[in-house]
Formats: sequence, C-alpha cells, structure tokens
Amino acid sequence: MGIIARREFVRLAGAAVAAPMLGRFAQAQAQAQPKPDVTLKLHHFFSPLSSVHARFLVPWAKKIAADSDGRIKIDLFGAMQLGGAPAELYDQARDGVADIVWTLPGMTPGRFRAVEVFELPFVAGRSALANATAVQEFADAGLKEEFRAVQPLCVCAHDRGLLHVNRPIATLADLKDVRLRASTRLAGEALKALGANSVSLPLPQVPAAFSNKSLDGCVLPWDAAAAIKLHELVKFHCDVAGTPTLSTSTFILAMNRAKYSALAPDLKKVIDDNSGVAAAAMVGRMWDEQAVVIEDMVRKRGNTVSSLSAEETARWRKATEPVIETWIADLKSRYIDGAKLIETARALVTKHEATAAAEPAAALAPASAPSSAPAPNCAQWCPSP
Repeated sequence: MGIIARREFVRLAGAAVAAPMLGRFAQAQAQAQPKPDVTLKLHHFFSPLSSVHARFLVPWAKKIAADSDGRIKIDLFGAMQLGGAPAELYDQARDGVADIVWTLPGMTPGRFRAVEVFELPFVAGRSALANATAVQEFADAGLKEEFRAVQPLCVCAHDRGLLHVNRPIATLADLKDVRLRASTRLAGEALKALGANSVSLPLPQVPAAFSNKSLDGCVLPWDAAAAIKLHELVKFHCDVAGTPTLSTSTFILAMNRAKYSALAPDLKKVIDDNSGVAAAAMVGRMWDEQAVVIEDMVRKRGNTVSSLSAEETARWRKATEPVIETWIADLKSRYIDGAKLIETARALVTKHEATAAAEPAAALAPASAPSSAPAPNCAQWCPSP
C-alpha cells in the first residue's frame, strides 16, 4: 500500500469511527431543544423584506418563543403565502385558516365602524408611537364587540400620512384635479373634499400607475412610501403643519379565538404579556424610527420635503369637516355616537403624544402600573349589529 493510499485509509477509518459520535452529538442537541408545545401560523400581505415583517413581526415572534422557553413557535407567512386575498385576512383568523394575522380593518370598508374614527381627517397625530398606543387604549376600552370574532392581540395605527407627489403642493388650489391614491376609504373622502381626484389602488400597483401617468401621487407614511420606492418616482413630499395630521391607517394583529382559548394558562400569559400596549408600542416605535431614517434619506437624495403653513393647514382642516359630519351622521343611523368617538379619540391622541414626547425610550415597554386616568366608558359605541 502506497503512502497516499495509507493516508486515505487512515482518514476514512477515522471518519467511520467519528460518524457515530457525531450522530449521537447531533441527536443529543436535538433532544436538548424540545419541540414546541404549540406552533402558530402568522399570515400577512406584506413582503418578507418589509419593515413590518422584519422589524416588528419577526422580533415579536422571537420574543414570544424566548419568553415561553421555546414552547410557542410562530411561523411567519408573508406576501399571502397561505393563499387568499389581503381583504380576507381577518376572516382567515376567525375561521382558523391562519392562527394569527396582521391586517388593516379598513381593507373591508364599513365593516369596522368604530376603529375608523382614527382614519378621519385631522384626528390622528404625527407620531406612530402616540397613534398606536392611543388606538390600543381605545380598543381595550370599547372595541371588544367590534372584534368579537377574533382574539385581538394588538390594535394600532401608524404615523402621519404625507402627500408624495410629482408637483409642488403649497395651497388648496394646488390640489385641484390631482390624482392621488388614498390608503383608506375616509382618506379618499378627505382628498375629494380637498379638490383632488381620489384613486383606489392596491399599493403594489402604484409604481405601474406612475409609469403609465394615471397617478400623480399618494398619501402614505414614510415607511410605506419607501417600501415601493416612491421617492424614486416623485420629487415632492408635502406635510401638513403640526398635529393632528391629515391621515393614518389602523391595523390589527388578530388571533383565532379557539386557538387562543386552547393554550395552557402559562402560555396564554406569554401571549398576553406581549400583546396590547407592549405590541402597539413596539410597532409604533419602529415606524417612528423608520420615518426619521427615510425622511433623511429622501432629503439627501435631493427631493423636496415641505410643510404647509399653519394658516393653510387650517384651510385644509376646514375643507374636510364635511367628511367628519357625514361620518357622524352615518354612525348615528346605526345608533353609534360618532361625535363621542371623535372626542375620545382626539383626547387619547393628545394624551399619548405627551407621553411619547416625555418618555420616548420608556414608551417601548408597557407601563408597570395602570394609568391613573380612568378608561373611557365606550360600551355604547359598538352595539351588536
């Protein structure tokens, strides 16, 4: 046997001896990591590369896995991988097609009337953290009936929506006949009241609409605008002055009620501890951080970012008042006090804006004690349909 052959024989013999040991080591590692008690499917329509997926849902799922010592595993399915249309996500959670979904109540316009209050023009604030935690408090107090078909884990809203357009906007007159894509039904009504042409269009179709010149702009928060590279399609970004702001959208993280009820008590506690204000603050802070980064990037790119004057903003607010009046009348016909909803929503936004401004770092975590302010009595808002 030559030298090379002897070396090869020794190598193969050593590998044969080591193989059982390596196999036993891998088996021991697998046994040291027990299978989860529960595996949950979380379904949403965002890209797996989106901020919502990568910077909120993934860390949120990992935290639940860590807090449960690996007994709860959450598998994420973005971009509608489990099938269906985005507007069907809520019902997928209700029916158990998915165990958890992240979606917008506004995807089914008119179905969730009370939470819509935050989508009215000039109700929400500028900060996602403030809006998200305000909506969560609102939901805790009065939306149990509205979302009774599921187990709501988080109800929140993002930061302000800006106008991202292919021309400068400085006055109400500049909006006349401008074709703008609206994020929600009520944002569309607000744009019509301002003299623009409201366009209903799925977000992924926006770039193509710019290419064929059927769209002049969108009303979106910074994070959503960057997700479709809107800053590369337009050169102008217009904000209103101060707070409240023109537009926001509400979201819900909803779980199948039967799946939640079947959890062991200690695992329910893990879910509960990572729901409500904890989750709302987590996603709100993420959106606010992204807004700062993206706006800075857009400015450095050379795009124009402007803000209306306080006087011009007041004119826009006055022009959109009929949208609010129509909404109040519609809810009155359904025996819901819309004016009271608006009053409460605005008060909560103001309260949470002050909290977010005073303690931005601490706002990520839920309060260690209940708020001293009494929760609003909202039982009359959402009677059974």
